[in-house]
Amino acid sequence: MDNQDAPITFADIGITKTPQLADTRLGKCSYKKCKVLINVTIKTTNPSNSLVEIKIASDGLKGRVFEISLADLQNDEVSFRKFKLMAEDVQGRNVLTNFHGMDLTRDKLCSMVKKWQTLIEANVDVRTTDGYLLRMFCIGFTKKKAMQNKKTCYAQHTQIKTIRKKMVDIITKEVSTNDMKEVVNKLIPDSIGKDIEKACQGIYPLHDVYVRKVKVLKKPKFDLGKLMELHGEGSASKTVITESGETVERPEGYEPPVLQSV
Repeated sequence: MDNQDAPITFADIGITKTPQLADTRLGKCSYKKCKVLINVTIKTTNPSNSLVEIKIASDGLKGRVFEISLADLQNDEVSFRKFKLMAEDVQGRNVLTNFHGMDLTRDKLCSMVKKWQTLIEANVDVRTTDGYLLRMFCIGFTKKKAMQNKKTCYAQHTQIKTIRKKMVDIITKEVSTNDMKEVVNKLIPDSIGKDIEKACQGIYPLHDVYVRKVKVLKKPKFDLGKLMELHGEGSASKTVITESGETVERPEGYEPPVLQSV
């Protein structure tokens, strides 16, 4: 092979940034930096030919999905919950990601399945207020009632149907009235599962109730401004005191106008 046909590759290291949720960033870049390779490949076919093929690998990063444990993202002990983050834009050396799904690890699901109890599952498609269509799967298990001596704790068919309907109603209510940012804030501590467990105590006692899986079926049209705002970089402003002593709010990147004369 001729050396003139060999591609020339320049490599650089980029940092994957995760969305900022509530007061904490989901996977703080100051603590955890997920580094990816961003390279530029230039392939020349003939020195006399003016056509040059340029391939920028950062364009190939868009749409790539990263699967990260919640324990690694937030220095937490809850290691059985995995979040999927999709790279939606590349800003210099920063790869901006957005929520793409959630799942529980296989060992956690297997450890919850036991004898002498009833497994109850439900799933529902629901849309958030900002246009995300999610398919959410819920799982729960029956447990012994207070002061029960019987070995088994099987629920009747009518009770299973009632609990499944309660799961669907609570998930629909919690998701359809919030945007994607608030939904993810509920998924991190799994407050939806705790609400379902509390609401079903009158039907049949439950334990190990989790939203076990979330799929993003449809997303709204890509908006860079909303993505930057999700990362806490689009709507930042600072307070400035003018010469007259007046306090004003100015957006990030504000530049004063050019004076015509001094």
